Amino acid sequence: MRAPRLLRGFNFLYFALLAMFIPFLPVYLGEQGLNPAQIGFIIGTGGFVTLIAQPLWGMISDKTKTIRKVLLVLLLCSAVFGYLLYDSSSYVQLILFAMLLYFFLMPIDPLTESLNFRIAEASGISYGSIRTYGALGYGVMALLTGYMMTYYGAHSLALLFAGISVISFIVSWIMPDAPVTGKPVTLSSLKIFLSNKETLLFLVLVFISSVPARMNDTFLGVYIRELGGSPELVGQAWFLAAGSEIIVFALSFWWLRKGKELIIISFSGAFYFIRFFLSAWITDPHLLVYLQILQLLTFPVFYSAAIQYLYRIVPEEWRATGQTVLALLFFGVSGILASYVGGALYESFGGQILYLSVSAMSFLGMLFGFILYQIYGRN
Repeated sequence: MRAPRLLRGFNFLYFALLAMFIPFLPVYLGEQGLNPAQIGFIIGTGGFVTLIAQPLWGMISDKTKTIRKVLLVLLLCSAVFGYLLYDSSSYVQLILFAMLLYFFLMPIDPLTESLNFRIAEASGISYGSIRTYGALGYGVMALLTGYMMTYYGAHSLALLFAGISVISFIVSWIMPDAPVTGKPVTLSSLKIFLSNKETLLFLVLVFISSVPARMNDTFLGVYIRELGGSPELVGQAWFLAAGSEIIVFALSFWWLRKGKELIIISFSGAFYFIRFFLSAWITDPHLLVYLQILQLLTFPVFYSAAIQYLYRIVPEEWRATGQTVLALLFFGVSGILASYVGGALYESFGGQILYLSVSAMSFLGMLFGFILYQIYGRN
Protein backbone atom coordinates (compact mmCIF):
# COMPACT_ATOMS: atom_id res chain seq x y z
CA MET A 1 0.00 0.00 0.00
CA ARG A 2 3.03 2.28 -0.29
CA ALA A 3 1.96 3.57 -3.71
CA PRO A 4 -1.48 4.85 -2.56
CA ARG A 5 0.07 6.60 0.47
CA LEU A 6 2.66 8.40 -1.62
CA LEU A 7 0.06 9.25 -4.27
CA ARG A 8 -2.20 10.77 -1.63
CA GLY A 9 0.69 12.97 -0.51
CA PHE A 10 1.42 13.95 -4.09
CA ASN A 11 -2.25 14.83 -4.68
CA PHE A 12 -2.19 17.07 -1.60
CA LEU A 13 0.91 18.92 -2.83
CA TYR A 14 -0.01 19.20 -6.51
CA PHE A 15 -3.50 20.53 -5.84
CA ALA A 16 -1.97 22.94 -3.34
CA LEU A 17 0.01 24.33 -6.28
CA LEU A 18 -3.18 24.56 -8.35
CA ALA A 19 -4.82 26.47 -5.48
CA MET A 20 -2.09 29.09 -5.71
CA PHE A 21 -2.40 29.25 -9.49
CA ILE A 22 -6.02 28.90 -10.66
CA PRO A 23 -7.95 31.07 -8.15
CA PHE A 24 -5.11 33.42 -7.15
CA LEU A 25 -3.48 34.21 -10.49
CA PRO A 26 -6.36 36.59 -11.38
CA VAL A 27 -6.10 38.18 -7.92
CA TYR A 28 -2.33 38.52 -8.27
CA LEU A 29 -2.69 40.07 -11.73
CA GLY A 30 -5.26 42.50 -10.35
CA GLU A 31 -2.81 43.45 -7.60
CA GLN A 32 -0.28 44.30 -10.33
CA GLY A 33 -2.75 46.79 -11.85
CA LEU A 34 -4.27 44.72 -14.68
CA ASN A 35 -7.95 45.22 -15.58
CA PRO A 36 -10.46 42.32 -16.06
CA ALA A 37 -9.99 42.29 -19.85
CA GLN A 38 -6.20 41.97 -19.50
CA ILE A 39 -6.64 39.28 -16.86
CA GLY A 40 -9.04 37.42 -19.16
CA PHE A 41 -6.54 37.70 -22.04
CA ILE A 42 -3.71 36.13 -20.02
CA ILE A 43 -5.84 33.30 -18.64
CA GLY A 44 -7.56 32.69 -21.99
CA THR A 45 -4.22 32.49 -23.77
CA GLY A 46 -3.10 30.12 -21.03
CA GLY A 47 -6.03 27.93 -22.05
CA PHE A 48 -4.61 27.73 -25.59
CA VAL A 49 -1.23 26.75 -24.13
CA THR A 50 -2.92 24.07 -22.00
CA LEU A 51 -4.70 22.79 -25.10
CA ILE A 52 -1.32 22.13 -26.71
CA ALA A 53 0.67 21.15 -23.62
CA GLN A 54 -1.58 18.46 -22.15
CA PRO A 55 -1.67 16.13 -25.19
CA LEU A 56 1.98 16.91 -25.96
CA TRP A 57 3.20 15.81 -22.53
CA GLY A 58 0.75 12.91 -22.65
CA MET A 59 2.38 11.73 -25.88
CA ILE A 60 5.85 12.17 -24.35
CA SER A 61 4.73 10.08 -21.39
CA ASP A 62 3.32 7.40 -23.72
CA LYS A 63 6.47 7.38 -25.83
CA THR A 64 8.84 7.07 -22.88
CA LYS A 65 6.53 4.63 -21.04
CA THR A 66 6.85 6.52 -17.77
CA ILE A 67 4.78 8.98 -15.78
CA ARG A 68 7.15 9.60 -12.87
CA LYS A 69 10.05 10.94 -14.95
CA VAL A 70 7.71 13.22 -16.89
CA LEU A 71 6.31 14.53 -13.60
CA LEU A 72 9.83 15.28 -12.37
CA VAL A 73 10.55 17.43 -15.43
CA LEU A 74 7.23 19.24 -15.21
CA LEU A 75 7.56 19.94 -11.48
CA LEU A 76 11.11 21.24 -11.76
CA CYS A 77 10.16 23.65 -14.54
CA SER A 78 7.00 24.67 -12.66
CA ALA A 79 9.10 25.58 -9.61
CA VAL A 80 11.31 27.88 -11.68
CA PHE A 81 8.59 29.63 -13.68
CA GLY A 82 6.17 29.82 -10.76
CA TYR A 83 8.78 31.70 -8.76
CA LEU A 84 9.49 34.05 -11.67
CA LEU A 85 5.76 34.66 -12.29
CA TYR A 86 4.96 35.66 -8.71
CA ASP A 87 8.10 37.78 -8.52
CA SER A 88 7.18 39.81 -11.65
CA SER A 89 5.21 43.02 -12.11
CA SER A 90 5.60 44.03 -15.75
CA TYR A 91 2.79 43.08 -18.14
CA VAL A 92 5.13 41.42 -20.66
CA GLN A 93 6.87 39.33 -17.99
CA LEU A 94 3.54 38.32 -16.47
CA ILE A 95 2.32 37.07 -19.86
CA LEU A 96 5.55 35.18 -20.57
CA PHE A 97 5.92 33.43 -17.22
CA ALA A 98 2.18 32.69 -16.95
CA MET A 99 2.27 30.95 -20.36
CA LEU A 100 5.32 28.92 -19.34
CA LEU A 101 3.65 27.89 -16.09
CA TYR A 102 0.51 26.86 -17.98
CA PHE A 103 2.75 24.78 -20.24
CA PHE A 104 4.44 22.87 -17.41
CA LEU A 105 1.95 22.87 -14.50
CA MET A 106 -1.40 22.09 -16.15
CA PRO A 107 -0.32 18.85 -17.96
CA ILE A 108 0.35 17.31 -14.54
CA ASP A 109 -3.41 17.16 -13.91
CA PRO A 110 -4.48 14.44 -16.41
CA LEU A 111 -1.35 12.42 -15.59
CA THR A 112 -2.20 12.60 -11.89
CA GLU A 113 -5.86 11.70 -12.43
CA SER A 114 -4.83 8.74 -14.58
CA LEU A 115 -2.50 7.58 -11.79
CA ASN A 116 -5.28 8.03 -9.24
CA PHE A 117 -7.67 5.75 -11.14
CA ARG A 118 -5.09 3.11 -12.08
CA ILE A 119 -3.56 2.80 -8.62
CA ALA A 120 -7.00 2.86 -6.98
CA GLU A 121 -8.15 0.00 -9.21
CA ALA A 122 -4.94 -1.97 -8.69
CA SER A 123 -5.08 -1.51 -4.90
CA GLY A 124 -8.77 -2.27 -4.58
CA ILE A 125 -9.63 1.12 -3.09
CA SER A 126 -11.94 3.91 -4.27
CA TYR A 127 -10.77 6.78 -6.47
CA GLY A 128 -12.24 9.20 -3.93
CA SER A 129 -10.02 7.88 -1.13
CA ILE A 130 -7.02 9.23 -3.06
CA ARG A 131 -8.57 12.30 -4.70
CA THR A 132 -9.84 13.51 -1.30
CA TYR A 133 -6.28 14.52 -0.43
CA GLY A 134 -6.17 16.72 -3.52
CA ALA A 135 -9.25 18.59 -2.31
CA LEU A 136 -7.68 18.89 1.15
CA GLY A 137 -4.45 20.32 -0.28
CA TYR A 138 -6.41 22.76 -2.44
CA GLY A 139 -8.44 24.01 0.51
CA VAL A 140 -5.56 24.35 2.96
CA MET A 141 -3.32 26.15 0.46
CA ALA A 142 -6.11 28.47 -0.70
CA LEU A 143 -6.59 29.61 2.90
CA LEU A 144 -2.84 29.98 3.50
CA THR A 145 -2.33 31.86 0.21
CA GLY A 146 -5.01 34.39 1.11
CA TYR A 147 -3.32 35.12 4.43
CA MET A 148 0.12 35.30 2.79
CA MET A 149 -1.07 37.88 0.25
CA THR A 150 -2.82 39.95 2.95
CA TYR A 151 -0.01 40.06 5.49
CA TYR A 152 3.17 39.62 3.41
CA GLY A 153 2.19 41.00 0.02
CA ALA A 154 1.47 39.43 -3.36
CA HIS A 155 5.13 38.71 -4.15
CA SER A 156 5.41 36.46 -1.10
CA LEU A 157 3.76 33.77 -3.26
CA ALA A 158 7.01 33.34 -5.21
CA LEU A 159 8.91 31.49 -2.48
CA LEU A 160 5.82 29.61 -1.31
CA PHE A 161 5.08 28.29 -4.81
CA ALA A 162 8.70 27.28 -5.43
CA GLY A 163 8.94 25.58 -2.02
CA ILE A 164 5.79 23.47 -2.51
CA SER A 165 7.00 22.54 -6.02
CA VAL A 166 10.32 21.28 -4.65
CA ILE A 167 8.57 19.16 -2.00
CA SER A 168 6.29 17.76 -4.74
CA PHE A 169 9.40 16.95 -6.77
CA ILE A 170 10.87 14.97 -3.84
CA VAL A 171 7.65 12.99 -3.30
CA SER A 172 7.40 12.26 -7.03
CA TRP A 173 11.02 11.09 -7.01
CA ILE A 174 10.27 8.34 -4.46
CA MET A 175 6.88 7.34 -5.90
CA PRO A 176 6.78 4.01 -7.75
CA ASP A 177 6.55 4.50 -11.49
CA ALA A 178 3.51 3.47 -13.46
CA PRO A 179 4.19 2.67 -17.13
CA VAL A 180 1.71 4.18 -19.55
CA THR A 181 -0.40 1.68 -21.44
CA GLY A 182 -2.82 4.04 -23.20
CA LYS A 183 -2.43 5.23 -26.77
CA PRO A 184 -1.22 8.77 -27.40
CA VAL A 185 -3.69 11.43 -28.53
CA THR A 186 -3.32 11.80 -32.30
CA LEU A 187 -5.66 13.17 -34.94
CA SER A 188 -6.52 9.66 -36.12
CA SER A 189 -7.17 8.42 -32.56
CA LEU A 190 -9.34 11.43 -31.82
CA LYS A 191 -11.38 10.77 -34.99
CA ILE A 192 -12.11 7.21 -33.86
CA PHE A 193 -12.76 8.29 -30.29
CA LEU A 194 -15.22 11.00 -31.32
CA SER A 195 -17.04 8.87 -33.91
CA ASN A 196 -19.31 7.48 -31.18
CA LYS A 197 -22.41 9.68 -30.95
CA GLU A 198 -22.98 9.07 -27.23
CA THR A 199 -19.39 10.03 -26.44
CA LEU A 200 -19.59 13.15 -28.58
CA LEU A 201 -22.85 14.35 -26.99
CA PHE A 202 -21.44 13.67 -23.53
CA LEU A 203 -18.38 15.81 -24.29
CA VAL A 204 -20.70 18.60 -25.50
CA LEU A 205 -22.45 18.37 -22.12
CA VAL A 206 -19.09 18.62 -20.33
CA PHE A 207 -18.19 21.70 -22.37
CA ILE A 208 -21.53 23.47 -21.73
CA SER A 209 -21.29 22.76 -18.01
CA SER A 210 -17.60 23.58 -17.59
CA VAL A 211 -17.58 27.05 -19.20
CA PRO A 212 -19.59 28.71 -16.38
CA ALA A 213 -17.57 26.81 -13.77
CA ARG A 214 -14.32 28.07 -15.29
CA MET A 215 -15.66 31.64 -15.50
CA ASN A 216 -16.35 31.47 -11.77
CA ASP A 217 -12.88 30.01 -11.10
CA THR A 218 -11.31 32.88 -13.02
CA PHE A 219 -13.30 35.84 -11.73
CA LEU A 220 -14.54 34.88 -8.25
CA GLY A 221 -11.49 36.42 -6.60
CA VAL A 222 -11.76 39.55 -8.74
CA TYR A 223 -15.48 39.84 -7.86
CA ILE A 224 -14.80 39.48 -4.12
CA ARG A 225 -12.15 42.19 -4.35
CA GLU A 226 -14.56 44.45 -6.26
CA LEU A 227 -17.14 44.03 -3.50
CA GLY A 228 -14.56 45.20 -0.97
CA GLY A 229 -13.14 41.87 0.18
CA SER A 230 -9.44 41.28 0.93
CA PRO A 231 -7.13 38.57 -0.51
CA GLU A 232 -7.55 36.87 2.86
CA LEU A 233 -11.30 36.65 2.16
CA VAL A 234 -10.59 35.17 -1.28
CA GLY A 235 -8.54 32.47 0.44
CA GLN A 236 -11.38 31.75 2.84
CA ALA A 237 -13.80 31.42 -0.08
CA TRP A 238 -11.66 28.82 -1.80
CA PHE A 239 -10.97 27.06 1.51
CA LEU A 240 -14.72 26.63 2.01
CA ALA A 241 -15.18 25.51 -1.60
CA ALA A 242 -12.33 22.99 -1.60
CA GLY A 243 -12.96 21.87 1.96
CA SER A 244 -16.53 21.00 1.10
CA GLU A 245 -15.24 18.69 -1.65
CA ILE A 246 -13.44 16.46 0.82
CA ILE A 247 -16.47 14.65 2.19
CA VAL A 248 -17.97 14.28 -1.32
CA PHE A 249 -14.85 12.64 -2.75
CA ALA A 250 -14.38 10.52 0.38
CA LEU A 251 -17.94 9.17 0.16
CA SER A 252 -17.97 8.73 -3.62
CA PHE A 253 -18.07 4.95 -3.16
CA TRP A 254 -21.47 5.43 -1.50
CA TRP A 255 -23.27 7.98 -3.69
CA LEU A 256 -21.69 7.45 -7.14
CA ARG A 257 -23.81 4.76 -8.80
CA LYS A 258 -23.08 3.17 -12.16
CA GLY A 259 -25.79 3.96 -14.68
CA LYS A 260 -26.86 7.09 -12.78
CA GLU A 261 -24.02 9.39 -13.84
CA LEU A 262 -26.06 11.56 -16.23
CA ILE A 263 -28.78 12.28 -13.69
CA ILE A 264 -26.07 13.06 -11.10
CA ILE A 265 -24.41 15.47 -13.53
CA SER A 266 -27.77 17.16 -14.14
CA PHE A 267 -28.26 17.41 -10.38
CA SER A 268 -24.92 19.21 -10.07
CA GLY A 269 -25.95 21.52 -12.94
CA ALA A 270 -29.04 22.58 -11.00
CA PHE A 271 -26.92 23.58 -8.02
CA TYR A 272 -24.41 25.36 -10.31
CA PHE A 273 -27.36 27.45 -11.53
CA ILE A 274 -28.52 28.25 -7.98
CA ARG A 275 -24.98 29.10 -6.86
CA PHE A 276 -24.21 31.48 -9.73
CA PHE A 277 -27.67 33.08 -9.80
CA LEU A 278 -27.39 33.95 -6.11
CA SER A 279 -23.83 35.24 -6.66
CA ALA A 280 -25.16 37.83 -9.10
CA TRP A 281 -27.34 39.46 -6.43
CA ILE A 282 -25.01 39.34 -3.43
CA THR A 283 -23.32 42.64 -2.52
CA ASP A 284 -21.65 41.60 0.75
CA PRO A 285 -18.32 39.83 0.07
CA HIS A 286 -18.69 37.78 3.26
CA LEU A 287 -22.01 36.35 2.05
CA LEU A 288 -20.38 35.50 -1.27
CA VAL A 289 -17.69 33.61 0.62
CA TYR A 290 -20.28 31.61 2.58
CA LEU A 291 -22.09 30.76 -0.65
CA GLN A 292 -19.05 28.80 -1.83
CA ILE A 293 -20.14 25.95 0.44
CA LEU A 294 -22.40 24.99 -2.51
CA GLN A 295 -19.23 23.64 -4.11
CA LEU A 296 -20.23 20.59 -2.08
CA LEU A 297 -22.96 19.83 -4.62
CA THR A 298 -21.32 21.10 -7.81
CA PHE A 299 -17.74 20.42 -8.93
CA PRO A 300 -16.88 17.18 -7.04
CA VAL A 301 -20.26 15.67 -7.94
CA PHE A 302 -19.98 16.74 -11.58
CA TYR A 303 -16.34 15.73 -12.13
CA SER A 304 -16.51 12.35 -10.36
CA ALA A 305 -19.64 11.37 -12.28
CA ALA A 306 -18.17 12.63 -15.57
CA ILE A 307 -15.00 10.57 -15.21
CA GLN A 308 -16.91 7.42 -14.22
CA TYR A 309 -19.37 7.83 -17.11
CA LEU A 310 -16.55 8.36 -19.57
CA TYR A 311 -14.70 5.29 -18.32
CA ARG A 312 -17.93 3.30 -18.63
CA ILE A 313 -18.84 4.22 -22.21
CA VAL A 314 -15.42 4.01 -23.89
CA PRO A 315 -13.35 0.86 -24.46
CA GLU A 316 -10.51 0.31 -21.98
CA GLU A 317 -7.83 1.03 -24.58
CA TRP A 318 -9.35 4.50 -25.14
CA ARG A 319 -9.48 5.52 -21.48
CA ALA A 320 -6.20 7.41 -21.59
CA THR A 321 -7.37 9.33 -24.64
CA GLY A 322 -10.74 9.97 -23.01
CA GLN A 323 -9.17 11.26 -19.79
CA THR A 324 -6.97 13.67 -21.75
CA VAL A 325 -9.90 14.92 -23.88
CA LEU A 326 -12.00 15.42 -20.74
CA ALA A 327 -9.19 17.43 -19.11
CA LEU A 328 -8.71 19.46 -22.30
CA LEU A 329 -12.40 20.34 -22.39
CA PHE A 330 -12.69 21.19 -18.71
CA PHE A 331 -9.42 23.07 -18.23
CA GLY A 332 -8.41 24.02 -21.77
CA VAL A 333 -11.12 24.75 -24.34
CA SER A 334 -13.72 25.89 -21.80
CA GLY A 335 -11.08 27.97 -20.03
CA ILE A 336 -10.28 29.82 -23.26
CA LEU A 337 -13.89 30.80 -23.88
CA ALA A 338 -14.53 31.50 -20.19
CA SER A 339 -11.54 33.83 -19.88
CA TYR A 340 -11.90 35.81 -23.12
CA VAL A 341 -15.69 36.14 -23.05
CA GLY A 342 -15.84 36.42 -19.27
CA GLY A 343 -13.17 39.13 -19.23
CA ALA A 344 -15.01 41.12 -21.91
CA LEU A 345 -18.36 40.74 -20.09
CA TYR A 346 -16.85 41.74 -16.76
CA GLU A 347 -15.05 44.75 -18.22
CA SER A 348 -18.13 45.98 -20.12
CA PHE A 349 -21.03 45.12 -17.80
CA GLY A 350 -19.60 44.20 -14.39
CA GLY A 351 -19.70 41.14 -12.17
CA GLN A 352 -23.49 40.93 -11.81
CA ILE A 353 -24.11 40.48 -15.55
CA LEU A 354 -21.24 38.00 -15.71
CA TYR A 355 -22.82 35.82 -13.02
CA LEU A 356 -26.30 36.08 -14.53
CA SER A 357 -24.80 34.88 -17.81
CA VAL A 358 -23.01 31.91 -16.25
CA SER A 359 -26.13 30.94 -14.30
CA ALA A 360 -28.06 30.82 -17.60
CA MET A 361 -25.39 28.58 -19.13
CA SER A 362 -25.53 26.28 -16.11
CA PHE A 363 -29.31 26.02 -16.53
CA LEU A 364 -28.81 24.99 -20.17
CA GLY A 365 -26.26 22.38 -19.07
CA MET A 366 -28.76 20.98 -16.57
CA LEU A 367 -31.46 20.68 -19.25
CA PHE A 368 -29.08 19.05 -21.72
CA GLY A 369 -28.02 16.55 -19.05
CA PHE A 370 -31.65 15.57 -18.46
CA ILE A 371 -32.15 15.13 -22.21
CA LEU A 372 -29.11 12.83 -22.48
CA TYR A 373 -30.35 10.86 -19.47
CA GLN A 374 -33.67 10.28 -21.23
CA ILE A 375 -31.82 9.07 -24.34
CA TYR A 376 -28.91 7.07 -22.88
CA GLY A 377 -29.25 6.94 -19.11
CA ARG A 378 -31.85 4.18 -19.05
CA ASN A 379 -29.82 1.83 -21.26
